[in-house]
Amino acid sequence: MAVNQVAEQEFVPKKKKSPSDEEKEKRRKKITPGSLMKAEMRPGAGTERPVDGDQVIYHCTVRTLDGVVVESTRSELGGKGIPVRQVLGKSKMLLGFLEGIPTMLKGEIAMFKMKPELHYGEVDCPVAVSESFPKHDELHFEVEMIDFSKVKVVSDDFGVVKRVINEGEGWETPREPYEVKARISAKSSDGKLILSRTVGEPFLFTIGKAEVPKGLEMGIGTMTRGEKAVVYVTDQYLTESPFMSVIDYKEVQFEVELIHLIQVRDMLGDGRLIKRRVRDGRGEFPMDCPLHDSLLRVHYKGMLLGEEETVFYDTKVDNNGEPLEFCSGEGLVPEGLEMCVRLMLPGEIATVTCPPDYAYDKFERPANVPKGAHIKWEIELLGFEMPKDWTGLSFQNIMEEAEKIKSTGNRLFKEGKFELAKAKYEKMLREFNHVNPQDDDEGKIFLNARNSLHLNVAACYLKMGECRKSIEACNKVLDSSPVHAKALYRRGMAYMSAGDFDEAKADFEKMITVDKSSEPDATAALVKLKQKEQEVEKKAKKQFKGLFDKKPGEIAEVGADIIIQTQKPEEENRENCDEKNLDKDEAEENVEADPPQRPMFSRISPVGSRFFTAVGLQIFTMIIAVLFSFLLFQFLS
Repeated sequence: MAVNQVAEQEFVPKKKKSPSDEEKEKRRKKITPGSLMKAEMRPGAGTERPVDGDQVIYHCTVRTLDGVVVESTRSELGGKGIPVRQVLGKSKMLLGFLEGIPTMLKGEIAMFKMKPELHYGEVDCPVAVSESFPKHDELHFEVEMIDFSKVKVVSDDFGVVKRVINEGEGWETPREPYEVKARISAKSSDGKLILSRTVGEPFLFTIGKAEVPKGLEMGIGTMTRGEKAVVYVTDQYLTESPFMSVIDYKEVQFEVELIHLIQVRDMLGDGRLIKRRVRDGRGEFPMDCPLHDSLLRVHYKGMLLGEEETVFYDTKVDNNGEPLEFCSGEGLVPEGLEMCVRLMLPGEIATVTCPPDYAYDKFERPANVPKGAHIKWEIELLGFEMPKDWTGLSFQNIMEEAEKIKSTGNRLFKEGKFELAKAKYEKMLREFNHVNPQDDDEGKIFLNARNSLHLNVAACYLKMGECRKSIEACNKVLDSSPVHAKALYRRGMAYMSAGDFDEAKADFEKMITVDKSSEPDATAALVKLKQKEQEVEKKAKKQFKGLFDKKPGEIAEVGADIIIQTQKPEEENRENCDEKNLDKDEAEENVEADPPQRPMFSRISPVGSRFFTAVGLQIFTMIIAVLFSFLLFQFLS
């Protein structure tokens, strides 16, 4: 072997052993020459032998060296006639079996002679045995290997194990609340047929509704469409159900053929928005679904839930038979409908039951749909077109495509759909990670466009009341352009909305130094800032007025008055802040935000500096002193 090959082997990291592998290796060290002997009594068939992870099924009879039967699985020798079923290397097994069974062929009968330390006499043996069992004697174990196969362990305690007979198609497996059609038969461990649902219509049930035994449902939950398998279920997972009303078996073997699974999705996780696939579409789920913003073509019919005969809209009737075309991600259809269409395959038909807040209570409501109505849609996705791929486009074409998407975001912003608008801007920023300007001119255009997007994201956050995230978006602009007047202005407005008046003042004053043309806007902002500071101070003093006229026993009541401060109605609680566009050439491009004013008490309580600014450090200290005196008085009395 070459020197470099030796060196490579020395530095190849060794695969770390699992705790179970280490335990097996430790146990195998107990095997000594002569402690485990094997005699073949009947040869097996084939050449394959069981390996770790295989399920092994075997009969076993234990005898003393004199031939006296100690125990057996065979009925003719006093057993129940039920063979042992274990997963080699995973189930709790005798050390002699752990070493001897992997040497057997299917159908083989062998006699294993074991010293006590290789069977139940092993120190810390994982298999329990009765006190009367001769575990300290040398014994003969007659084993008949009935079968072995690859299996999937469904439950960690081996109470549910699946053996695949025929592989299925695709990768999708049923989960709650999917509907399943399957042919199922059940046998006891000794092969006795318990029941059969293999003739006629397949058995239909819903995952998660306890319509079949728990273990069977767990096993079916690992199957794919068209798969045929045997699911071994022990008694702790044999719950009563409409499928099997009486359970009186230690183990049942279910032979299952999964005919069809109907995808049913709880879109919100609370059972309110449910999508049920009626007809399969083309392609693989979800890779071939319109997950990204796309041009969608659908036929749909809308009905009032529970009143399916009341159809308030049908594209095949009310749209001259033409499908509805719309771009997803633009708020052009109710949110619940779009959420479900994004998870459909071309050609798929689905029914959707939708609550009012995801249907027409937040969308333009048809005249014959009452407010608060629950809706049922029947939707067919005819097809969709993905957005244009930017790969290979010139810089100019990329910027043109970016402008179209940004214009859509601006429209959504003006319509008050701030979350959707933000998603458009952020999508563009992600795409910009793959754009490489080739010269200084392109670099300047690209930087301006990216800064504009970050500021629009900041405007969305401000409208949504998330001031801190708005500040973070502005910081991304100021990191690359520290003297960007618009970013300073917008960050100042976010600081002011958050109650950080010192930071806001610093940003507005810095605007004047970096851009003289922004002085009118900065001056107006500083005036408004002063007004807000005075307003905060005035309201704070009003809240604490009379606090020190109270007796000690009344202080808690005053505190309650402060905490019960409620927020004003939304129309009275929004700032009348009409921001001007700093860059007049981007009047349509840069959208400004009017941040919602936060409740009074929440502005003066989270940060100590804002509280001190409002009521003064001395007043705060006096409050603490009075509260302490009250508590001391209560304690002494």
